[in-house]
Amino acid sequence: MDRGSDKHQHQQQQQPQLSVAKSSRQQRYNEWIFRDVPSDITIQVNGGAFSLHKFPLVSRSGRIRKLVAEHRDSDISRVELLNLPGGAESFELAAKFCYGINFEITSSNVSQLCCASDYLEMTEEYSKDNLGSRAEEYLESVVCKNLEMCVEVLQQCESLLPLADELRIVSRCIDAIASKACVEQIASSFSRLEYSSSGRLHMNRQAKSDGDWWIEDLSVLRVDLYQRVITAMKCRGVRPESIGASLVNYAQKELTKKSSLWNMSGQTKVDGISASTGHEKLVVETIVSLLPVEKLVIPINFLFGLLRSAVMLDCTIACRLDLERRIGSQLDIATLDDLLIPSFKHAGDTLFDVDTVHRILVNFSQQDDSEEDMEDASVFESDSPHSPSQTALFKVSKLVDNYLAEIAPDANLKLAKFIVIADALPEHARTVHDGLYRAIDIYLKAHQGLTDTDKKRLCKMIDFQKLSQEAGAHAAQNERLPLQSIVQVLYFEQIRLRNSLGCSNEDEPKPMHQSWRISSGALSAAMSPRDNYASLRRENRELKLELARLRMRLNDLEREHVCMKRDMQRSNSRKFMSSFSKKIGKLSFFANSSSRASTSPSRHSYRTDSKVIERTCASTD
Repeated sequence: MDRGSDKHQHQQQQQPQLSVAKSSRQQRYNEWIFRDVPSDITIQVNGGAFSLHKFPLVSRSGRIRKLVAEHRDSDISRVELLNLPGGAESFELAAKFCYGINFEITSSNVSQLCCASDYLEMTEEYSKDNLGSRAEEYLESVVCKNLEMCVEVLQQCESLLPLADELRIVSRCIDAIASKACVEQIASSFSRLEYSSSGRLHMNRQAKSDGDWWIEDLSVLRVDLYQRVITAMKCRGVRPESIGASLVNYAQKELTKKSSLWNMSGQTKVDGISASTGHEKLVVETIVSLLPVEKLVIPINFLFGLLRSAVMLDCTIACRLDLERRIGSQLDIATLDDLLIPSFKHAGDTLFDVDTVHRILVNFSQQDDSEEDMEDASVFESDSPHSPSQTALFKVSKLVDNYLAEIAPDANLKLAKFIVIADALPEHARTVHDGLYRAIDIYLKAHQGLTDTDKKRLCKMIDFQKLSQEAGAHAAQNERLPLQSIVQVLYFEQIRLRNSLGCSNEDEPKPMHQSWRISSGALSAAMSPRDNYASLRRENRELKLELARLRMRLNDLEREHVCMKRDMQRSNSRKFMSSFSKKIGKLSFFANSSSRASTSPSRHSYRTDSKVIERTCASTD
């Protein structure tokens, strides 16, 4: 009851506010109105009444003159002005002008005076130096010479549209802002010119640019007027970096000053939330349409922020695709946190938006690098293995592998989506497959219900030849991998050991990409012959131990094969046993041939093992 009574008292206190405002306005115009002459006409404007005199009004205002002339026979004493721009405040200033009362025209009222004078027809046709010409003169000679004043006038014009547009108040202020910003930019550029030690004139990039002070001023504009200002600046040739900085500043203010974007769980004030999200959606779509076409002008984390907002607010498809294309063109400078875009779909969907990331990767893979190759031809050779595109591919491949490891534990992540993300990049993008193996291992651990076929399909993406020594050792003992993958790992481990043994016995070490381990022969030049010989013997002992461990692993697989064979014979599955024993028989033959190999295998045994493992992999496929 107390809360209800307080609300009732608050409403009673709010009701007299309008009447108090009217009475204060009445007191103001009573100060300058003629008190000794009774008024003969009452002007009503937006609920307010002004008791005035006909003669001063009809001498300046063509509209009031026509209304009085139309009702000359009935001696009209009351006139209502509907939809007067600026309301009662604008009419009060216009009436003061009619009575010859001096007042100051400023940037905060000039747009209202221009629109009110047009509505009241206070032009040169009815009186010399009328209100319309005075306001226009101030607009041209004062406002359009100052950028801050133009911004303030544009703010006032927000409530005066479309009349302010018809009178070209908006367009003149926008052109003035764009011209001033361009002049400031040119002046700032000249101030940063300096002579180098060789006597050449160059631009000092490290000096702070003072020509972008207008960025903060534009952030107060409404989004439609802001769009027109930025478009005019682009046409005038303002730097893309300045345009980008202004867009970032405007977006941060407009999208963070309302909390509805991040507090969607509240159930109260539904209309307010919908209106707020509608405004934010318009802001996002407008900013995306204004983004400069130049690369690296907009920070990529800001582009990802816009993309998250666009997905959350359900912006147009064209808006989201444009952001995805821009992000894809510079994906090599993105971070893992950038890619982790939350999914805002139904509860059964994945935790992160995998489809959006896939489209970004497709844009990255399909981008046209022909122009970049031409520009970089003087710096990078065309046949260089470390060209900019290859460097970008390497960075993105590491980013994708980390992203796969991050989303792999998601129980709702389907195998098809995981594979699509992993296969989005070309095969030559990954020089090392450790990251991909780690992500696949996490996925296998989180999705233990996968069939053997799905596991083989998943592990087929790994090139076990590109695993490091540590990753290969882990994969050889990983029971989550299918048997075929373990066999491949063991085979390539054996090849690596043989290559390492071969390198240690040669004078010159082989290149690193041909060996799985750096040969100690590279350090032989810095050692004495006795130390070099001791180092080689120590390394040979380590390699023999590793080879013995691999053989023990193969013997364990053979014993498992014998046990499985007995179990299958007992279950009378002859058809399955026959096909399975053929595959494992080849595995056993490979193990026997490996066990027969010495620490320094011959070329014949190496070729035999290669042919056997190729037939084994082909038969299991």
